[in-house]
Amino acid sequence: MNHLEIEYKTLLTEKEYQILLADFADVTPVEQTNYYIDTPDEQIKKSRSSLRIRILENRAELTLKVPQEIGNLEYNQELSIETAQHLVQHFILPDGSIKELLVEKNIDLDKLIVWGHLTTKRLEKESEIGLMALDANRCSHHKDFELEVEVSDAPAGKIAFDDYLKSKGISFKYASSKVARAASLLKTAK
Repeated sequence: MNHLEIEYKTLLTEKEYQILLADFADVTPVEQTNYYIDTPDEQIKKSRSSLRIRILENRAELTLKVPQEIGNLEYNQELSIETAQHLVQHFILPDGSIKELLVEKNIDLDKLIVWGHLTTKRLEKESEIGLMALDANRCSHHKDFELEVEVSDAPAGKIAFDDYLKSKGISFKYASSKVARAASLLKTAK
């Protein structure tokens, strides 16, 4: 299953996160862990893409994100929990469209490794703006908070997202991708 992801997000202070929890009071939190994959010399990153395995309570998926002019094209491949857990320990890229795309990008598949992970407690619901996710993230000994909204119309979605933040008294704070934040945290931890 592939789809174009257009999202806007902001980092939140813990206090802002607590304020927004009220809007998600009717939602059950889901815990997910993203395991990030690349070669030691960052061939996937250098191709401006990212590869991850996401494991949730009852399902897992392999995702390749490829940036587009607007948003990211996500290529998703369903995995069983058992397969995903095995791949996290002993990574060998399974057959499928993601493998074919990485071969086209000349990525050395034999060198792929799981280099880090980030765990998210996510509250997600549909809103007037789009699919909204309130995240509390943990990576290494660091935690952060963010609000994401996935929209279908980029310009209208940006205006609606900014208006929502303003209505809550929250100022926008740039949030790099989770994979970029995990990489930065792991580099500073060394």
